Amino acid sequence: MKEMRWLELLSATRLGSKKNQNELGRSPFHKDYDRIIFSQSFRQLNRKTQVHPLTQHDGVHTRLTHSLEVSCVGRSLGMLAAEKIKDNLPSWISPADLGAIIQAACLAHDIGNPPFGHAGEYAIREWFDTAAQNNFLDALSPEESADVRQFEGNAQGLRLLTRVDHHPEDGGMRLTAATLGAYLKYPWLSKPIQENESAQNRAKFGCYQSEKNILAEIANRLGLIELGEYHYCRHPLTYLLEAADDICYALIDLEDAISLNILTYEEVEPIFIKLIADYGIPNELSLPWTTWQQKIAALRGRAMKRLVEEVTNAFSRHQTTILMGQLQGTLLQYCPTDISAGIEEAKNLARQKIFGHRQKIDLEVIAHMSLQHILDAFMPLTMPNKSTNYKDRKLMLMLEQSGVHFGDNHYQNIMQVLDIVGKFSDHQAYHLAQILQGHRPAFTS
Repeated sequence: MKEMRWLELLSATRLGSKKNQNELGRSPFHKDYDRIIFSQSFRQLNRKTQVHPLTQHDGVHTRLTHSLEVSCVGRSLGMLAAEKIKDNLPSWISPADLGAIIQAACLAHDIGNPPFGHAGEYAIREWFDTAAQNNFLDALSPEESADVRQFEGNAQGLRLLTRVDHHPEDGGMRLTAATLGAYLKYPWLSKPIQENESAQNRAKFGCYQSEKNILAEIANRLGLIELGEYHYCRHPLTYLLEAADDICYALIDLEDAISLNILTYEEVEPIFIKLIADYGIPNELSLPWTTWQQKIAALRGRAMKRLVEEVTNAFSRHQTTILMGQLQGTLLQYCPTDISAGIEEAKNLARQKIFGHRQKIDLEVIAHMSLQHILDAFMPLTMPNKSTNYKDRKLMLMLEQSGVHFGDNHYQNIMQVLDIVGKFSDHQAYHLAQILQGHRPAFTS
């Protein structure tokens, strides 16, 4: 059986790079982290939904704070995993290097998410599903149509990282192959949609047709095992990224729900205590003057310490299976059964009490309608040789000021608009939707 090699998997070669420079005090992977954190796309995550759209509560997570926390957990997972498999790693790779690769990939893991989070993804997919029925996508190939009808934040993120930000059409952020490989949770293309099939609940994918050659280049540099045409197995470090994301959104999203009075601390505490197991109950829980925020912080720290230890144990135990591209499921499923059960309990509580809460539903309806208005306004302009009226010309000017340059390829025109819409923060999208409906929103500096 073929087995991937760490020597290739940890390649520091940069996509689109014209030079390779070594710097004192900063590895190529730390440079990746810096490039992502200074990017405009990353800054836009500051007012993008993590779970609660358009929230006015300063303490509730956005995609930016979520991504920063995931990157911290990912770094810990990477460094500890490196210590446990160090005999298999190249001599020039340190635990800090492995930690930096995963830290950078985690930082970018949500960079392609549209405004309003998953509600935004559903709104975009629904718009294109309807457009397909109205013959708007007839000029696209079945594969291109599948891309836009299944708008996917992971694939949009790869596009931003490798084509749009910093160096357009010339490597994007020019990140290392190792970081891009770790980022790719789904290193394959979308599948064409069958007639009368909805795209809403299709399987995830990580690359659009427009970036398929970039996907192949990354996979070839890293030696990812090819499973089909433009379909590859995951980079081993992706499993650690996925674990970091799962840990953060399963546990920390519950804290946000307490802040918003959707859950009580008493509902959340037992889940953390079960995950801690024999790591010891924090003293803060028995002090009479301790706030719920202090209690939950103590519980979270103790739980995460155990989770990082057990996830890296699972990674070390199953390293060979992972390198052969044969690991099924997530690393959390290979941890002690109480861990996977505890994470699932946390997710179930969120499904039951958070995702169906009226406060969240109301905001998601606003989110959905906002994106529908934006797409209604801009997408018709992507048709090649379309005749325009006064309003269209003003809308076109707005797009051109954002860097759009339409040509004769309808698919490429659509993707350019999605690049702009996908970058909007929740508040930018909401305000623009108000303008498009003839309302003047209350602008803030």
